[in-house]
Amino acid sequence: MKNSLEELFGSKERWRLIKLFLLNGREKFTVQEIAKRNKVDGRKTAGILKQLTKANFICKRMKNERKYFMLNSQFPFFNELRNLVVRSNVYPQCKSLGKIKNLGKIKLGLISGVFINYPKSKTDLLIVGDSISRAKMKHLLEDLEAEMGREINYSLMSSSEFKYRANMFDKFIMEVLDSPYEVVVNKIANEIQQLLKAKKGGSS
Repeated sequence: MKNSLEELFGSKERWRLIKLFLLNGREKFTVQEIAKRNKVDGRKTAGILKQLTKANFICKRMKNERKYFMLNSQFPFFNELRNLVVRSNVYPQCKSLGKIKNLGKIKLGLISGVFINYPKSKTDLLIVGDSISRAKMKHLLEDLEAEMGREINYSLMSSSEFKYRANMFDKFIMEVLDSPYEVVVNKIANEIQQLLKAKKGGSS
Protein backbone atom coordinates (compact mmCIF):
# COMPACT_ATOMS: atom_id res chain seq x y z
CA MET A 1 0.00 0.00 0.00
CA LYS A 2 1.32 3.46 -0.92
CA ASN A 3 1.72 6.06 1.79
CA SER A 4 0.23 9.52 1.32
CA LEU A 5 3.39 11.04 -0.13
CA GLU A 6 3.82 8.20 -2.61
CA GLU A 7 0.26 8.85 -3.72
CA LEU A 8 0.91 12.58 -3.97
CA PHE A 9 4.07 12.17 -6.03
CA GLY A 10 2.72 9.39 -8.20
CA SER A 11 4.68 6.34 -7.09
CA LYS A 12 7.06 4.88 -4.53
CA GLU A 13 9.86 4.98 -7.10
CA ARG A 14 9.40 8.66 -7.94
CA TRP A 15 9.27 9.57 -4.24
CA ARG A 16 12.48 7.62 -3.56
CA LEU A 17 14.33 9.46 -6.31
CA ILE A 18 13.09 12.83 -5.09
CA LYS A 19 14.31 11.96 -1.58
CA LEU A 20 17.68 10.81 -2.92
CA PHE A 21 18.42 14.16 -4.53
CA LEU A 22 17.10 16.23 -1.64
CA LEU A 23 19.14 14.28 0.93
CA ASN A 24 22.30 14.33 -1.21
CA GLY A 25 22.10 17.81 -2.66
CA ARG A 26 25.77 18.18 -3.57
CA GLU A 27 26.28 14.76 -5.14
CA LYS A 28 25.84 13.69 -8.74
CA PHE A 29 24.74 10.23 -9.86
CA THR A 30 24.56 8.09 -12.97
CA VAL A 31 21.33 6.31 -13.85
CA GLN A 32 22.89 3.03 -12.75
CA GLU A 33 23.95 4.43 -9.36
CA ILE A 34 20.47 5.81 -8.73
CA ALA A 35 18.76 2.56 -9.68
CA LYS A 36 21.07 0.54 -7.43
CA ARG A 37 20.76 2.84 -4.42
CA ASN A 38 16.99 3.03 -4.52
CA LYS A 39 16.30 -0.50 -5.78
CA VAL A 40 14.38 0.82 -8.76
CA ASP A 41 14.36 -0.80 -12.20
CA GLY A 42 16.86 0.93 -14.53
CA ARG A 43 14.34 1.64 -17.29
CA LYS A 44 11.85 3.05 -14.82
CA THR A 45 14.62 5.14 -13.25
CA ALA A 46 15.54 6.63 -16.63
CA GLY A 47 11.92 7.58 -17.27
CA ILE A 48 11.52 9.28 -13.90
CA LEU A 49 14.81 11.15 -14.31
CA LYS A 50 13.62 12.46 -17.67
CA GLN A 51 10.46 13.81 -16.03
CA LEU A 52 12.32 15.35 -13.10
CA THR A 53 14.78 17.00 -15.49
CA LYS A 54 11.91 18.43 -17.54
CA ALA A 55 10.45 19.87 -14.33
CA ASN A 56 13.84 21.51 -13.58
CA PHE A 57 14.03 19.66 -10.28
CA ILE A 58 17.34 18.08 -11.31
CA CYS A 59 20.09 18.99 -13.78
CA LYS A 60 21.88 16.79 -16.30
CA ARG A 61 25.65 17.02 -16.68
CA MET A 62 28.23 15.27 -18.86
CA LYS A 63 31.67 14.29 -17.58
CA ASN A 64 34.15 12.00 -19.33
CA GLU A 65 31.39 11.01 -21.74
CA ARG A 66 29.19 9.86 -18.84
CA LYS A 67 25.80 11.34 -18.00
CA TYR A 68 25.20 12.50 -14.43
CA PHE A 69 22.20 13.92 -12.62
CA MET A 70 22.17 16.25 -9.62
CA LEU A 71 19.73 18.40 -7.69
CA ASN A 72 18.88 21.86 -8.99
CA SER A 73 19.31 23.87 -5.77
CA GLN A 74 17.54 26.79 -7.45
CA PHE A 75 14.33 24.80 -7.77
CA PRO A 76 11.57 27.16 -6.49
CA PHE A 77 10.22 24.73 -3.88
CA PHE A 78 13.58 23.33 -2.76
CA ASN A 79 13.26 24.28 0.94
CA GLU A 80 9.64 23.19 1.20
CA LEU A 81 10.37 19.81 -0.36
CA ARG A 82 13.42 19.26 1.82
CA ASN A 83 11.37 19.95 4.94
CA LEU A 84 8.72 17.55 3.67
CA VAL A 85 11.33 14.83 3.15
CA VAL A 86 12.66 15.25 6.68
CA ARG A 87 9.16 15.02 8.12
CA SER A 88 8.51 11.87 6.08
CA ASN A 89 11.59 10.12 7.47
CA VAL A 90 10.27 9.70 11.00
CA TYR A 91 7.94 7.03 12.34
CA PRO A 92 5.12 6.29 11.49
CA GLN A 93 5.49 8.08 8.13
CA CYS A 94 8.55 5.97 7.33
CA LYS A 95 6.91 2.56 7.64
CA SER A 96 10.17 0.60 7.53
CA LEU A 97 11.08 2.05 10.92
CA GLY A 98 8.12 0.17 12.40
CA LYS A 99 10.02 -3.06 11.75
CA ILE A 100 12.44 -2.15 14.55
CA LYS A 101 9.85 -3.37 17.05
CA ASN A 102 9.96 -6.86 15.54
CA LEU A 103 13.73 -7.34 15.54
CA GLY A 104 13.75 -8.96 18.99
CA LYS A 105 13.32 -7.79 22.58
CA ILE A 106 13.77 -4.12 21.74
CA LYS A 107 14.16 -1.64 24.57
CA LEU A 108 15.11 1.49 22.65
CA GLY A 109 15.04 2.66 19.05
CA LEU A 110 16.13 6.22 18.19
CA ILE A 111 16.70 7.90 14.84
CA SER A 112 18.84 10.94 14.12
CA GLY A 113 21.37 11.97 11.49
CA VAL A 114 20.14 11.50 7.93
CA PHE A 115 16.58 10.83 9.08
CA ILE A 116 16.12 14.29 10.60
CA ASN A 117 18.74 16.19 8.60
CA TYR A 118 21.17 16.47 11.51
CA PRO A 119 24.60 15.74 9.99
CA LYS A 120 26.46 16.21 13.31
CA SER A 121 24.82 13.16 14.84
CA LYS A 122 27.06 10.28 15.92
CA THR A 123 24.63 7.76 14.43
CA ASP A 124 21.57 7.63 12.20
CA LEU A 125 19.99 4.78 14.10
CA LEU A 126 20.49 3.51 17.65
CA ILE A 127 18.89 0.20 18.63
CA VAL A 128 19.12 -1.33 22.10
CA GLY A 129 17.73 -4.80 22.72
CA ASP A 130 18.31 -8.51 23.11
CA SER A 131 17.73 -11.65 21.00
CA ILE A 132 17.89 -9.52 17.86
CA SER A 133 17.45 -11.37 14.58
CA ARG A 134 20.40 -10.73 12.28
CA ALA A 135 18.31 -11.61 9.24
CA LYS A 136 15.58 -9.13 10.19
CA MET A 137 18.19 -6.49 10.96
CA LYS A 138 19.77 -7.01 7.55
CA HIS A 139 16.40 -6.66 5.81
CA LEU A 140 15.56 -3.56 7.83
CA LEU A 141 18.80 -1.85 6.81
CA GLU A 142 18.28 -2.81 3.17
CA ASP A 143 14.77 -1.30 3.22
CA LEU A 144 15.88 1.87 4.98
CA GLU A 145 18.88 2.38 2.68
CA ALA A 146 16.64 1.92 -0.36
CA GLU A 147 14.19 4.48 1.02
CA MET A 148 16.91 6.96 1.98
CA GLY A 149 19.12 6.33 -1.04
CA ARG A 150 22.24 6.11 1.10
CA GLU A 151 24.04 3.93 3.64
CA ILE A 152 22.64 4.03 7.17
CA ASN A 153 25.12 4.53 10.00
CA TYR A 154 23.67 2.41 12.80
CA SER A 155 24.61 1.39 16.34
CA LEU A 156 23.37 -1.85 17.91
CA MET A 157 23.74 -2.66 21.62
CA SER A 158 22.47 -5.26 24.06
CA SER A 159 20.53 -4.03 27.08
CA SER A 160 23.41 -4.87 29.41
CA GLU A 161 25.96 -3.05 27.25
CA PHE A 162 23.79 0.05 27.03
CA LYS A 163 23.20 0.02 30.80
CA TYR A 164 26.91 -0.39 31.53
CA ARG A 165 27.94 2.38 29.16
CA ALA A 166 25.16 4.67 30.38
CA ASN A 167 26.21 4.18 34.01
CA MET A 168 29.73 5.19 32.98
CA PHE A 169 28.34 8.30 31.26
CA ASP A 170 29.81 6.97 28.03
CA LYS A 171 30.61 9.85 25.67
CA PHE A 172 28.87 8.29 22.67
CA ILE A 173 25.66 7.54 24.60
CA MET A 174 25.51 10.99 26.15
CA GLU A 175 26.16 12.78 22.85
CA VAL A 176 23.35 10.82 21.18
CA LEU A 177 20.89 11.60 24.00
CA ASP A 178 21.94 15.27 24.10
CA SER A 179 21.46 15.66 20.32
CA PRO A 180 18.20 15.98 18.37
CA TYR A 181 16.50 12.63 17.78
CA GLU A 182 13.13 10.99 17.23
CA VAL A 183 11.82 8.02 19.19
CA VAL A 184 10.59 4.84 17.51
CA VAL A 185 10.67 2.58 20.59
CA ASN A 186 11.38 3.56 24.19
CA LYS A 187 10.71 1.07 26.97
CA ILE A 188 13.38 2.54 29.23
CA ALA A 189 12.18 6.13 29.37
CA ASN A 190 12.53 6.35 33.16
CA GLU A 191 16.10 5.08 33.05
CA ILE A 192 17.03 7.63 30.40
CA GLN A 193 15.42 10.47 32.33
CA GLN A 194 17.34 9.45 35.45
CA LEU A 195 20.55 9.24 33.43
CA LEU A 196 20.16 12.72 32.00
CA LYS A 197 19.18 14.07 35.41
CA ALA A 198 22.26 12.48 37.01
CA LYS A 199 24.50 13.89 34.29
CA LYS A 200 23.02 17.34 34.76
CA GLY A 201 23.48 17.10 38.50
CA GLY A 202 27.06 15.94 38.14
CA SER A 203 27.97 18.80 35.80
CA SER A 204 26.31 21.53 37.87
